[in-house]
Amino acid sequence: MSFTTCSITINRQPGRTVILSRPLAKFLQISSGRSGTLKIGGKSAGVTLRTVNRQDNTITLPVNLVADLRLPRTGKCLIKSNGSGELQLGPVIGILTSTDGGSGAPFGSRTGFIREIFATGRDKAFHVAFSPNQVNWDAGEVSGYTIGADGKWIRKTFPLPDVVYNRLPSRRAEKLASMENFKERFVRRRIPLFNWSFFDKWDVYRLLDGESDAERHVPESAINPSPEEIRRLMEKHKFLYLKPTGGSLGIGIYRLTYTQGRGYFARFRRNGSNMLIRFGSFDGLMKLLRRHNINLQHYVVQQGIRLIELDGCPLDFRFHMTKNGVNQWVPAGIGAKRAGRGSVTTHIRNGGELLTPEQALTRVYGASKADSMLDTAKETAIKLAEAIERRYNHPLGELGFDLGIDQNDRIWMFEANAKPGRSIFKHPALKASGKATLTHLFNHCLYLSRFRARREG
Repeated sequence: MSFTTCSITINRQPGRTVILSRPLAKFLQISSGRSGTLKIGGKSAGVTLRTVNRQDNTITLPVNLVADLRLPRTGKCLIKSNGSGELQLGPVIGILTSTDGGSGAPFGSRTGFIREIFATGRDKAFHVAFSPNQVNWDAGEVSGYTIGADGKWIRKTFPLPDVVYNRLPSRRAEKLASMENFKERFVRRRIPLFNWSFFDKWDVYRLLDGESDAERHVPESAINPSPEEIRRLMEKHKFLYLKPTGGSLGIGIYRLTYTQGRGYFARFRRNGSNMLIRFGSFDGLMKLLRRHNINLQHYVVQQGIRLIELDGCPLDFRFHMTKNGVNQWVPAGIGAKRAGRGSVTTHIRNGGELLTPEQALTRVYGASKADSMLDTAKETAIKLAEAIERRYNHPLGELGFDLGIDQNDRIWMFEANAKPGRSIFKHPALKASGKATLTHLFNHCLYLSRFRARREG
């Protein structure tokens, strides 16, 4: 298999003759006058291949073939050849999302992020963002959005993509049987689709069950706990978190503690404020949860961990993991989050502060130990990602971990997100890491779509 970059031009001649410059034909091992096949995304056509004596990497397509194959644009992209007359232009990278804005911002608050994805590898691929209702399976096409030459969003019809990056934003919609069936149609057509759906919290604990090397980093947890189970774990650990199974952004989390002689404490966020209430009995604590309409059937209870602290406030870390161009996990972006005073979580929206991991760990450990602790945390994050991937039924290309280091220097994983947010990249010192995550994801799309050499095993 041969891969290189080419420039696409169009001529006004009808027919099915594709013209390659001599250097491009030589690199792709194409001889003039032979029959072949040209593919773009999910479309293909039989063609005659000719060479022309010009010294660049140009491929010229007849105008009617451009229409038939739904060529997304002219200009640069990648081209590959299998050595037997089959050429493919692309890849066509699809971003599966929802279109809920106007033409200036067709994806609402996600528009800027999707524009950044498109900018990564702009001269090596075709990009289209689309929603489920914009796929025409019979025609093998998607009618989605791309960016025109003037930088504005335009609607255009593309062939079915070579690879799909799932950024559907709704947990509820993704659980519908119709959405599962929709995504399975890509699988049946052998189109890789990665980041299949959001995780519920219990999904991650279930996936790691039996993965002894990874499971040791997960606090003891129980789904749908009864009051008796919460009491048992409280007596064992003295410190618990109660988390909604499908929650995010720290919403609905309760931090429960027990101190002998002082009673039970519940810390939570209510109406924009951090709350702390003490109870003389366990029953009083349970009454609070009932008053707050907490249905334990939709919650996970988790062992609390005494984390390292910065200025008296707990510290944890968001690891943004991506696959790279050789199908390996990379901790591409890491942010340290210091909890706000009295906050139940380290989320920035709850008063937390974002730092670089080097800044935070150096202040906790000093420069000599900070580097080794960060290296150990990176190794742990890679180990956890590999373990989840082994047990998960669909391709993953991106994960977000919330990791913590306890006061004995042991590393713990509290959360794993299949579609991690990107708020840590707002920190000026982490912007380069944000771009690195997109570069890794683009290279992973090349890997999945077989537009680069694959190292198996």
